Amino acid sequence: MAFLAFLQANAIADLLNSSEWVFPVAECFHIVFFAVAIGSIMVVDLRLLGLAFRRQTPAKLVQDTFIWTIIGLTVSILAGMVLFLSDPRMYSYNQSFRFKITMLLIAILFHYTVHSKVTSGSGPSPAVGVMVGILSVLLWTSIVFGGLFIAFV
Repeated sequence: MAFLAFLQANAIADLLNSSEWVFPVAECFHIVFFAVAIGSIMVVDLRLLGLAFRRQTPAKLVQDTFIWTIIGLTVSILAGMVLFLSDPRMYSYNQSFRFKITMLLIAILFHYTVHSKVTSGSGPSPAVGVMVGILSVLLWTSIVFGGLFIAFV
């Protein structure tokens, strides 16, 4: 509780809560760059699912989209941390926010372990690729839905 009170009183929160434009601009960065990250990951997932980019190996697509994934995740997470500081107490107790953060951690771990392993080299067997692709799509879209429902919980 004391830690939340400490976080609640900060210059970033003051700026976010006193300006008409700062919070919406930070939220735009958060959403746009998360779309960049998810979009670049989905390119690879669509290949794993056999729905697109069949002429490219998953490894080549990961190589081509790697920088966009990193930039998207980095900016989105940093902007999300700024947004969190606008009202840490509310976000900390919000079940949808907790779900979103939990799924984000799981998705990142999955992406940089299992997903990376399956997409490296010459490619996975079709069945493994489909399973990993489906799980990846579910993980990343669950984060989007968790974020959407923060306002309603």
